[in-house]
Amino acid sequence: MNAKSGTPKKHLMLFSGRAHPELAEEVARALNVQITPQAAYDFANGEIFVRFNESVRGTDAFVIQSHTTPINQWVMEQLLMVDALKRASAKRITVIMPFYPYARQDKKHKGREPISARLIADMFKTAGADRIMTVDLHTAQIQGFFDGPVDHLFAQSILADHISATYGGSDITVVSPDSGRVRLAEKWATQLGDRPIAFIHKTRDPLKPNEAVANRVVGEVAGRLCVLVDDMIDTGGTIVKACDALLDAGASDVVIAATHGILSDPATERLANCKAREVIFTNTLPISEAKRFPGMTVLSIAPLLARAIQEVFEDGSVTSLFDGNA
Repeated sequence: MNAKSGTPKKHLMLFSGRAHPELAEEVARALNVQITPQAAYDFANGEIFVRFNESVRGTDAFVIQSHTTPINQWVMEQLLMVDALKRASAKRITVIMPFYPYARQDKKHKGREPISARLIADMFKTAGADRIMTVDLHTAQIQGFFDGPVDHLFAQSILADHISATYGGSDITVVSPDSGRVRLAEKWATQLGDRPIAFIHKTRDPLKPNEAVANRVVGEVAGRLCVLVDDMIDTGGTIVKACDALLDAGASDVVIAATHGILSDPATERLANCKAREVIFTNTLPISEAKRFPGMTVLSIAPLLARAIQEVFEDGSVTSLFDGNA
């Protein structure tokens, strides 16, 4: 039997869910591609329908969706998009979730609880995903939940560059909002020029979600500009209490920096009325005009996503985007 020779051709196609089309458009412009047209709508009972309007056979498909409120709807929509691509013979499917859904439920605190972050990974694998790309996981070990490559991108450089440009001449202390994020604070401190670190010692009632009590500041913050860093801000209670604790401990000013602005009510009110000089997010999740206030800065994650997509498409190194430290 004679084998037929040919020249394989790689073809990148970008697909977007309906949760955050502005981010997808930014990524598409950075890649110089068009978002593949599709039909997507909801039935009267809430069921979701998706269909792509172009052939996807043999393509390297990248499916981007931001899992904002209502999170379950957007997770389901992305699962259906992946299933549709698999059944239409896409060659490789990369799921891009800038904010990993259910990331806070990555372990069992008590008996008879789910490990929801693992379930999310299992569902996308079953749907047909070959690869996952995400930004600033709540805990890095979530990468191990997915049986395949996971590109874990870091927004720290985007946020830190803004802080260096704006406050580089100040006496900065990098502050973790709890003891569990001290390692993150150390990375920030190194990138900002070997700055000192501090953290907030706090307690949390596992029976009361989104509630924490800031107890005391550990580290030198008096007379210094404190950069309070975290991966996400949901209702804002923890970070605002940490800000108050730093100012009470003598900090000259506080800047809050976080990758994911979930901003569930009453986060906007809390952050707008807190005494932080600036609150900085990336646009991994959509932040509507109604949730913005004068002290908020939103930086674009699109250039980083586009560079990572290009590296994956060309079988390059995503780690090289972070000086080999990813």
